[in-house]
Amino acid sequence: MAFNFELKHTDKNCGARLGKMITAHGVIDTPVFMPVGTRAVVKIMAPDELKKIGAQMVLSNTYHLYLRPGHELIKEAGGLHKFMNWDGPILTDSGGFQVFSLGKTFKVADEGVHFKSIIDGSAHFLTPEMAIEIQNDLGADIIMVLDECSPYPAERKQIEEAVERTLQWAKRCKKIHYVKEQALFGIVQGGIYKDLRKHSVQSTVEIDFPGYGIGGFSVGEPHDIMFEILKNTISCLPEDKPRYLMGVGNPTSILEAIGLGIDMFDCVLPTRIARNGTIFTSTGKLNIKNSTYAKDFDPLDSNCNCYACQNFSRAYLRHLFKVGEILALRLLTWHNLYFLFNLIDESRKAIANDSFLDFKKSFIKRYTAEDFE
Repeated sequence: MAFNFELKHTDKNCGARLGKMITAHGVIDTPVFMPVGTRAVVKIMAPDELKKIGAQMVLSNTYHLYLRPGHELIKEAGGLHKFMNWDGPILTDSGGFQVFSLGKTFKVADEGVHFKSIIDGSAHFLTPEMAIEIQNDLGADIIMVLDECSPYPAERKQIEEAVERTLQWAKRCKKIHYVKEQALFGIVQGGIYKDLRKHSVQSTVEIDFPGYGIGGFSVGEPHDIMFEILKNTISCLPEDKPRYLMGVGNPTSILEAIGLGIDMFDCVLPTRIARNGTIFTSTGKLNIKNSTYAKDFDPLDSNCNCYACQNFSRAYLRHLFKVGEILALRLLTWHNLYFLFNLIDESRKAIANDSFLDFKKSFIKRYTAEDFE
């Protein structure tokens, strides 16, 4: 089945949207948060558990799967869905962000990117065409063009070059893409420069993709600047195509972005901080390692219906974490993902009732313990 996106409703008081994405492996209600399964697994979670807590779609990492176990092996196994036993939709990124996060170990050129493996130091060369070929073999439902993600801060000239290179790479990616069951998304860059973002959007939309990723955010820039530039960027994107804000997973940032009109999110944040003992709750973040919770027999969040909150106390979970029991990491990860899935589910309900702004304000006021305007 070919990819399709249907915009169902926009909140009459803001840009928040409800939509449906149809893929070969299922229908996705948007807004949606995708947990990150970097190496074909969302750390510590089994596929059936992800479904149980509300996951609609997962993201896997092209760069890491290319290095190990190799895209050829995954293709031989029947594709990524069969390999990881996940029958729902999958999105794979192009690997560009991972390459560009390697610091001085990569070298970018118009032809592609030279980099060294984080596993054994071996030399590799990733081209736009190769990024598409790898993702074709992986068999994801949504795949991404290769882009150049610039750091923050960066000189304007560097950002300009990254935008132009990303546009040329996008054209090359589309030219080689042929798998009808896969939707190839373009990616918008431009750093914190409104004019460069506008140019990137307009030129990428001219290439014509079924959806658009917005990259280069959440890389160190101040949040107020991020949302100012994001709002300006979204205003230039077509309304009838899904908008994917890449790499954002903080609850308040997700709500802010939904209010501006973002449809898709992914981030390692909820699972990573859970493994370090930090929990999302309706009244803010909580660190289970804190001695305050040694004799606290309340659940992680009294407003949460996840398995961890319904069955275990903060004291017990702290005990498990302190003695190094794997169950602690599993339960804390379970909770954080459930929390985000539930937050977005409640957001969808509020959008349907044209009350998203009130919902956002109420949540952020509780979460940050201060008034939000």
